[in-house]
Amino acid sequence: LPQLGPHLPPRLRQQPWHLQYHTGRDGFSLRSLYRCGGQPGSPALLLIRDTEAQAFGAFSATTIRCSWGFYGTGETFLFSFSPELKVFKWTGRNDFFVKGDVDLLMVGGGSGRFGLWLDGDLHHGGSQPCETFDNETLSAREEFCVQDLEVWGLA
Repeated sequence: LPQLGPHLPPRLRQQPWHLQYHTGRDGFSLRSLYRCGGQPGSPALLLIRDTEAQAFGAFSATTIRCSWGFYGTGETFLFSFSPELKVFKWTGRNDFFVKGDVDLLMVGGGSGRFGLWLDGDLHHGGSQPCETFDNETLSAREEFCVQDLEVWGLA
């Protein structure tokens, strides 16, 4: 988390963050992740470690929740530690920030590709370059298996 500090919106840099959801404690379920989310409008930091020990994730300026369409703001970004931190900010080309339903969570999109996606049981996900963030593939392969997943929110 400290490495991400400089990339967060200035208003959030000195805020205390706390762990809202962790697969080791709360189980592997997208529904549970939505239930553990913070107050609407409260930011969320999604951290994923895959089974190949790659770490990556997304920052959302608003709570990760179930939605009919895409939501979020241009403060949303993707990141990976491979091995050093890389941050992929909004390009301004579209506003496909975050969209979630019971079977799929997506961050970033365009032309049928998602910057980051996770399935409903949080065991599988994927990452592809997308127009929203002009990101690299965050994981070693375009599809990955989740080992640990955490969501951090403001205390």
